[in-house]
Amino acid sequence: MVKITYIEDNGERHTVDAPLGLSMMKAAVNQGIEAIVAECGGNCACGTCRVYIPEEWRDRLQPPEESESEMIQYSGDEDPGVRLSCQIPVTEELDGIEVRMPKSQY
Repeated sequence: MVKITYIEDNGERHTVDAPLGLSMMKAAVNQGIEAIVAECGGNCACGTCRVYIPEEWRDRLQPPEESESEMIQYSGDEDPGVRLSCQIPVTEELDGIEVRMPKSQY
């Protein structure tokens, strides 16, 4: 299990134990974190599972594929660390990561 902390815009923190291979989105949804809306269920088609990856963790992730980049661009979110949590698999390298969530996923 990998510890991931999701931080809401209001500062509320949710730490979960996520199984390896699950997406960051599924790990949040399975634990009832409502700030991850995930309308499309993880199909990279809605942009409602955005998280902000701290700079020091970004090199531990695979770069976003074109479909993810397009969805982020469509969302209008310009934070340099923005990613879709449905596209980030939980790996051992992410143990201890803390990600912020936007004020709204819409």
